[in-house]
Amino acid sequence: MFSMTFCTIFGQSRPATQASYALPPELLHWAMIDDLEFRRLAETALDALKKHLFAREDAEGAGFEVEEQNGVLNVLFEGPTAKFVITPNAPVRQIWISALSTSFKLDWDETAAEFVLPRTGEKLIPLVDRLIADHVEE
Repeated sequence: MFSMTFCTIFGQSRPATQASYALPPELLHWAMIDDLEFRRLAETALDALKKHLFAREDAEGAGFEVEEQNGVLNVLFEGPTAKFVITPNAPVRQIWISALSTSFKLDWDETAAEFVLPRTGEKLIPLVDRLIADHVEE
């Protein structure tokens, strides 16, 4: 009689062989950096974004205001009224952006040495710039 043992990894049932312990590609970033390293990388990335947004805010006619609260960046728009929220999410080691009625989840990319949106390859600052432009053009 043939019997196979299965294990469950991140909700996926797989045969319990040595190869089955490999993480799915979408979770590899999570295993590559520990919590302390993620916090350091996220803080550096969000500081760079904050400086970039403050410089844009100071420019005439930026159309938005930037606020920081407890490590969370808020981009507030007057017209049309909206709020973007940019926050690190340590448990999943991603930076999340809530904007334009959508959630954007950026992973750490070792090759680019930046947080990147996996489905488009956009890096954090260019992505936020695009989202701001998309909102202002509405």
